[in-house]
Amino acid sequence: MSAPYAGAVERSLETQVDQAVEAWLRWVPRWEPSTHRGRTAPCRRCLGSPVLSAAGIGSNVPHGVQHGLSTRIKTIVDHAVAEYTARNLPMLQGELDQQADRNRSRGYRPTEDLEPEYEGLPLDPDPIPGAPFLFTIAGMADEDAAEMPPLPPLSDEAKAALRREVSLADDYANVVGREICGLLLRHRLRVQAAIAEYVEPQIEAMLAELTEQLDSPFDPDTL
Repeated sequence: MSAPYAGAVERSLETQVDQAVEAWLRWVPRWEPSTHRGRTAPCRRCLGSPVLSAAGIGSNVPHGVQHGLSTRIKTIVDHAVAEYTARNLPMLQGELDQQADRNRSRGYRPTEDLEPEYEGLPLDPDPIPGAPFLFTIAGMADEDAAEMPPLPPLSDEAKAALRREVSLADDYANVVGREICGLLLRHRLRVQAAIAEYVEPQIEAMLAELTEQLDSPFDPDTL
């Protein structure tokens, strides 16, 4: 990568990261603790994320707050890798184009056009033992995908070339991710201040209410 081009990419990433953090900061005041039953499976996007660590968001911060920022940053990385792939990796780009054409022809696409706070999360709640679902959104999407014809097979040489290009795309994603982590360091204080102002008071209120209920399980006013 030439020096002038690297500088342009760096400035573009800086602008995108600034905008993503600003959007997250505008959203955080609207965050409220979830009242539904929590999930048992951790979010692979947020668990141990170096992006969240760079932004100053600890593992004790509610997942919804984490996910809102990690998803916005993932979008930046995805766009950067897509541009790199279109310029340098023709075989991988061809495979992606075929998959995109297949997706556009599907009638049911429940994961599209979601707000960043919900993107990448499971489509359905965890099942309750003894109460099976009549149907699930994920199941309906899978049924629709199963009706699509398979992609044409690749030769062994094509598979090897595709694996090389996928590896190059992964390497580039890691480079972009490290660059973004460096850019996020300058936002740590504002991110942590927003959590302290809007998130922590709600968590403290929930804990106080829970403590009161545990200390007074039999409220005379409810008898």
